[in-house]
Amino acid sequence: MPRQPDPDLEERILKAAHKLWHRGGDKALTLRAVARAAGTNTPAVYRRFKDRRDLVRGLMGMIVARIGKIFEAGATIEQILEAYVDLALDEPREFELFYTHAREMAPLKRAGQVKPIRESRPNFARLEETLAKRVGGSPEDHTRLALALWATTHGTAVILLSRGIEGHEEELRSACRTAVKTMLDGAANFSEKK
Repeated sequence: MPRQPDPDLEERILKAAHKLWHRGGDKALTLRAVARAAGTNTPAVYRRFKDRRDLVRGLMGMIVARIGKIFEAGATIEQILEAYVDLALDEPREFELFYTHAREMAPLKRAGQVKPIRESRPNFARLEETLAKRVGGSPEDHTRLALALWATTHGTAVILLSRGIEGHEEELRSACRTAVKTMLDGAANFSEKK
């Protein structure tokens, strides 16, 4: 009797890869180790994911979807950015994966030209769209503001993760919130004066 395809295999592979990443980071993520942890063989992993990079893209897709749910929940920009820092602190390995392999999600260039950020980073596009709804204009009008908000929030997350200013964590988060509010208020005031 022929073997039946395993409909849950891809999900098992991704869960196994996720666990391995959490335990040992980049070095732990080999296709052979993933196959063993998923209870299958290496060729089965290769049938689902053409190479390690493709497997990492699968893991990245899970993280992007998780961040996307925050946007879809209709959260405010402040809540979205706060949740971003919380994700980094609650899931430092996921945050590490997200930023060490972000380029594998989508190519940054098309025909030798750098693409707009929104085309390679779907959640960045969502941030621009959310800004446009809040202060007016088109999403493309808010690229610089979105970059400033992202840089501030990402920088805060990295400083907190590195324990660079131990004992001042809440002070740093408060400073980040103040910076975000200042940028958003400035954008709203500028929009009203147009």
